[in-house]
Amino acid sequence: MQKVMLSGKIHTARLTACELNYEGSLEIDPLLLAEAGILPYEKILVVNRTNGSRLETYAIPGKPGGKRFCLNGPAAHLGSVGDIITVMAFSICTEEEARVASPTVIVLNENNDIVLRKGRIK
Repeated sequence: MQKVMLSGKIHTARLTACELNYEGSLEIDPLLLAEAGILPYEKILVVNRTNGSRLETYAIPGKPGGKRFCLNGPAAHLGSVGDIITVMAFSICTEEEARVASPTVIVLNENNDIVLRKGRIK
């Protein structure tokens, strides 16, 4: 049996931009992606705490150090600058792997600075 387990999470990020005229995805600072253990172009679930929307897309790396979170394409309709979002990536594990899995979690402040690291810390 296989389980789908949380492997990486960016909690309480703030959207810094929404660009409708783009092919899609969520642009994320690649330094923050790495800190959360999320790979560029990995499938992600994005939950908007501010308006309750949820979407599946992929993480596209932006400018390193920019702390940018930008909803692109049609997803731009699901958020506004300043909205608080959580970004989650999942991995497929065997039951044995799932029992010992520990996701990498980073928590951000209002400036998208890391204020807390939890779970599997690098």
